[in-house]
Amino acid sequence: MQWLQPFLVPRVVNGLAFLACLLAMVIVLYLQHYQYLEPCPLCVFQRVGAIVAGIFFLLAALHDPAALGQRIYAVLALSGTLFGVAVAGRHVWLQNLPPDQVPACGPSLDWMLDSFPMQKVISQVFSGSGECATVDWTFLGLSLPAWALVLFVGLTGVALLQLLRPYRQ
Repeated sequence: MQWLQPFLVPRVVNGLAFLACLLAMVIVLYLQHYQYLEPCPLCVFQRVGAIVAGIFFLLAALHDPAALGQRIYAVLALSGTLFGVAVAGRHVWLQNLPPDQVPACGPSLDWMLDSFPMQKVISQVFSGSGECATVDWTFLGLSLPAWALVLFVGLTGVALLQLLRPYRQ
C-alpha cells in the first residue's frame, strides 16, 4: 500500500476531486453542444452542484491549508455534493416512475427564472416534469442522472474523507 500514499495527500485528493468535477462538466457540455441533448431543469441544477463542489475542491488544492482550512473547504464542497445527490436522486426517481405517474411537462427553466421568484422556481424544478423523466442517453445501462448520482456519491465520500481525516499539525 506504500504506492498509494502519494495519492492520499490532501492537495492531491482535492485536485483529483476537482478534475472529476471538471471532466463531468466537459462531458455534459459535449453532450449538450455536440450531441444536442438539451438539459432539463434538474440537469441544470446538477451542474450547479458539480460547479460548487469543483470550485471548493480546486480552492482547497491551490491553497493547501492546514487542518482547519482543509475541513472548512471540505464542508463547503460537501454542500455542493449533497445538493447534487439530492437533485440527481430526485431525477433518477422521476426517470423510474411508471409512465402513468410521470408529471406533466412544465415551462422551461428560462421562462420560470424570468417569471417567478427563486423560491418558486426551486419548488417547481424539484416537483419535476415530464421532460425530466425522459431517458435520452445511457452508458453501460445507466442514464445521465444515474451517472451524476454515482459521481456525487463518490465526491461526497471524498469530501467526508477530507473532513474527517487526521491531519499533521
